Amino acid sequence: IDLWLLIGLIAGFGNLVPYFGTAVGLALGVGAALFQFGDLLHVAAVAGVFAAVQFIEGFVLTPRIIGEKVGLHPMVVMVAILAGGELFGFVGILLAVPATAVGGVFFRHSLRTYKASALFNPKASDEASGDDAPPGPPGAPGS
Repeated sequence: IDLWLLIGLIAGFGNLVPYFGTAVGLALGVGAALFQFGDLLHVAAVAGVFAAVQFIEGFVLTPRIIGEKVGLHPMVVMVAILAGGELFGFVGILLAVPATAVGGVFFRHSLRTYKASALFNPKASDEASGDDAPPGPPGAPGS
């Protein structure tokens, strides 16, 4: 396609608004292929390449890049975005990754606190207090 660079730039800047850049880029690419070549084979080829690139970008590159920056696994990012969109619509899509990152920090902190507690490891609290003797019967002195 002769206008590939212009179509790519328009679609790229259009991606600042979710789904807008994809729709505009696909429409411009298919339209340019139709006017330039005039047959459906080239139009289908342009649409197929566009769909493949969008798939790779949306399901491989973006989750991996966002996951590395936020510290989340790419699959967690994808599930969070899908769940956020299903539960809360467009706002859910926008807030899914930050909310999941906050939840991950909270979970890791809670897990670390729990593992350091006497509830998880009773021996750790006995060793910390210096008391190696087992507790006496109820009502006994020192219990």
